[in-house]
Amino acid sequence: MDWLQRMNHAIDYIEDNLENNIDYEQIARIALCSVYQFQRMFSFVLEIPLSEYIRRRRLTLAAFDLQNKTNKVIDIALKYGYETPESFSRAFQNMHGMTPTSARNAGSQLKAYPRISFQIILKGVVGMNYRIEKRDAFQVFGVEDIYNFDDIANQQGVSIPEVWQNICKNGEFDRLRQSVTGDWWREGNFSNEIGAVFAYDSYKFTSKTTFPYLIGCYKSENSKVDGYTVVDVPASTWAVFSTLDDGNGSGNYDLRSLKNRIFSEWLQTSKFNVLDGGNFEMYCTNEDGFEYCELWYRIEEKQIG
Repeated sequence: MDWLQRMNHAIDYIEDNLENNIDYEQIARIALCSVYQFQRMFSFVLEIPLSEYIRRRRLTLAAFDLQNKTNKVIDIALKYGYETPESFSRAFQNMHGMTPTSARNAGSQLKAYPRISFQIILKGVVGMNYRIEKRDAFQVFGVEDIYNFDDIANQQGVSIPEVWQNICKNGEFDRLRQSVTGDWWREGNFSNEIGAVFAYDSYKFTSKTTFPYLIGCYKSENSKVDGYTVVDVPASTWAVFSTLDDGNGSGNYDLRSLKNRIFSEWLQTSKFNVLDGGNFEMYCTNEDGFEYCELWYRIEEKQIG
């Protein structure tokens, strides 16, 4: 219930400030988490990025304001955070399919996105398998780039799936695997079914809306890391979740659904908090040749009182 209250109070703040500057740090303080964690929880649970929700709510209210023909378009644009009528018109047309001026016409078909709220939903019928792992500090290396939440929300720039496709096409994936010698997963004390390449989200913000994402490998003494980014991973306790079906061992790559359940079900009823500092998507193949994914989250026990 505390989590529900915090999330709804955060939504209250957003709704109260749709006509003002919305401070992401204040949202995080209300929700008692970091800016990055709030954005991740929001997108995993609601399947829409925070920035996109704010944009849709503002443009929904802007459409209502346009029904009053005495309101000037420039005034409505400024009211909802757009610096020019042109930028407002582009955003409005992308969502509503028409210009702000056309939206004034009687019979115009517009879109409305209502305010969201977090509520108790009866879940838990389907069990969630997880394990807790403790790991000493280690290093990873690979190809790292900086991504922007807003770009991802608005489908701008190169997406993370496209980066995976590119490194597979241009041979970088194979070069990464060749940079690892020996049984690197055993050297790193990972389970022996984990494959050679994974994604690491290191949570090192360059700003409030950007984050680094690394596609790489565990660094052993024999790894060839020239030309790659090397990242230190601190000693941590990890909660590990797998997409592997218990029944027949076939892979299940519905990562969005698994992440949704981790944040909306497991995390809210467990005794742990997810920490900033990194999480992994490990792409695995077991001894039977089945491919699946493991999600590793750094955790700590919740403080009572």
